[in-house]
Amino acid sequence: MNVMQSQTTEQLTSIFAALADPTRRAILQRLTSGDANVAELAEPFEMSQPAVSRHLKVLEGAGLISRTRVATAHFSHLEAEPLKEAVEYMEKYRRFWNSSFDRLDAALAEYQATPDSDTTGIRTGAPHAKPHTTTSNTTTQKETNND
Repeated sequence: MNVMQSQTTEQLTSIFAALADPTRRAILQRLTSGDANVAELAEPFEMSQPAVSRHLKVLEGAGLISRTRVATAHFSHLEAEPLKEAVEYMEKYRRFWNSSFDRLDAALAEYQATPDSDTTGIRTGAPHAKPHTTTSNTTTQKETNND
């Protein structure tokens, strides 16, 4: 793996780790409406501003937000480019799964179209297994009372 691939892998790892937390996802959602300071971002959560700041540091480390300082306030800004990279990464797997489902649909349609299947798709020409029966070695109460 070359250096560029390694950096991309590390960045994707930090992006997905940041997105794994519902609080951080909610913060990103809020930032789609515009920049906000820590107090504004902390408002909907039952946590302290320092706790929200820790979430912001994770998001910033993943490149998902940038932070600027205006006087004494720190404002967070959504950085969408890393999200685009994560979506492109996941898109490869979406195409894989769609292709797999398409092949499964085709196989199922072929199976259901065979002459030896009924309308439920269950093959009627296939041998049926005999039901398994068990015998019990238990004794009845009458047998145990014979002294």
